[in-house]
Amino acid sequence: MRIKNQKDFWAGILFIGFGLFFAGLGTQYTMGTAARVGPGYFPTALGVIVILLGIVVSVSGLSAKAPAEKVDDFHFPTLLLILGSIALFGLLLKPLGLMISLFILIAVSSYASHEFSWKAMLINAAVLIGLCLAVFVWGLKLELKLWPSLIGY
Repeated sequence: MRIKNQKDFWAGILFIGFGLFFAGLGTQYTMGTAARVGPGYFPTALGVIVILLGIVVSVSGLSAKAPAEKVDDFHFPTLLLILGSIALFGLLLKPLGLMISLFILIAVSSYASHEFSWKAMLINAAVLIGLCLAVFVWGLKLELKLWPSLIGY
């Protein structure tokens, strides 16, 4: 058996792995019934659905009709830049506030891609910071520190 579309096949295997994890995790809680759902019902049901979806996607990658696609090489520096920017955001949120932390998150994660220029990153940062302010601060009324204490807000 030859894997014709490696991207679909391995994405399906990944779905199956996540589905098994959540279905297994859900079975540690009480299931309840469909009328009175317990805490284990949703993760187990969702895990089973993800497993079924993973099987469908994996089998489609084995199909002779599938377009031939190979999985690209894995780039660890890119992964470290993106995950590092998220960790940096979490570490800097309290001392620097939302505005500066978001800007640093967007700047570092944009550096991971070769498609972004500084101009595009600045536009992206302005739009995403504006959306975060609109949704979390003004819409949901979350009390987030927006700036460092020395700026005063």
